Amino acid sequence: MRRRGYPRSSDVESGGGPSVLGIVLAGGEGKRLMPLTADRAKPAVTFGGTYRLVDFVLSNLVNADILRICVLTQYKSHSLDRHITTTWRMSSLLGNYVTPVPAQQRLGPRWYLGSADAILQSLNLIYDERPEYVAVFGADHVYRMDPRQMLNQHIESGAGVTVAGIRVPRAESSSFGVITPGSDGRTVERFLEKPADPPGLADDPDCVFASMGNYLFTTKALVEALQRDAEDENSVHDMGGSILPQLTERGEAHLYDFSTNHVPGETSRDQGYWRDVGTLDAYYDAHMDLIAERPAFNLYNRQWPIYTHSGQLSPARFNAGGIASESIISAGCLIRGQVTRSVLSPGVVVDPGAVVQGSVLHDNVHIGRGAVVRGAVLDKNVEVPPGATIGVNPERDAELYTVSKGGVIALGKGQLVP
Repeated sequence: MRRRGYPRSSDVESGGGPSVLGIVLAGGEGKRLMPLTADRAKPAVTFGGTYRLVDFVLSNLVNADILRICVLTQYKSHSLDRHITTTWRMSSLLGNYVTPVPAQQRLGPRWYLGSADAILQSLNLIYDERPEYVAVFGADHVYRMDPRQMLNQHIESGAGVTVAGIRVPRAESSSFGVITPGSDGRTVERFLEKPADPPGLADDPDCVFASMGNYLFTTKALVEALQRDAEDENSVHDMGGSILPQLTERGEAHLYDFSTNHVPGETSRDQGYWRDVGTLDAYYDAHMDLIAERPAFNLYNRQWPIYTHSGQLSPARFNAGGIASESIISAGCLIRGQVTRSVLSPGVVVDPGAVVQGSVLHDNVHIGRGAVVRGAVLDKNVEVPPGATIGVNPERDAELYTVSKGGVIALGKGQLVP
């Protein structure tokens, strides 16, 4: 592979701060979130009524004035591409953009081999933009974060890469990349990808630092690490499985403790909130975090907004004795039945006598007269016939629908309900 010159700070136009290119990794299949990912990429899955999962990372980057962002896509990307191009329109006058970048096969007729290979195949984006730093963030987590604070620590440390970490119970370590910090609390001594039995933290043996999938690289360090990885035939070509261990061994990796990050408008309850919603149970639990009187994650923080576009719809309407409590009801909904502890996306209709409890209903779901839906996630355009039940008969539900380990019932887009 032909090498090209690395960006230098002197190459960058002078401005109000360091130049940063955002790269959002949005190419994963999301198999564990089936059937919601049967027809779309995981970052395009609806969350919180009107948002897509990708909106959270994009909002964090944009709120932090990182305004040139490439979203790397691959599997079933049409819905995601359309959402980004119609919603995330930046000022072309100022040269800002959020753009989806499909797999380009620049290095031969193959798909991405892993997240590191995705960036390797997209190095033209970095060469064209010539940033001083590159923010490589995941696309499918629910959280608020000010990346500028992480960038400041990265610049001060002189590290090649800074990885954001959050404390999680040690028992959950097999689901994450695990960071072992050095005695200074910042240098990364070891990076283990989804270990079964990692050591606990010195000050809390029952916890570990889990990687959030958010990395800040000095551009030169990133490019050189990707090129070394490409030459390693035994590599899995993954950011967490390959690049972070490589830079850790070279002493170039530092930890950023997410608990020190603060955004305007946060509360003591939702400060430090981060959820990986890669499974149906995690996806469902994150929705339940939204609906309490004092929610664990507050969608209504206007000082650090989560941006999206939900179309031109009339306000929600309640008729025929319809009621809703402890719920989020989006625009365009028509409620004539009873809704409790649920999240309803735009256009949902709940007919008279119907009961919806502890459920997540996506766009244009229709719950027929007298039907009952409990503990379920229904993807868009699902129609529940009058008198039908979901979440009432566990054995029947298991025969007809997808049921998670935690008992969440999930129906895919337009799935028929007998």
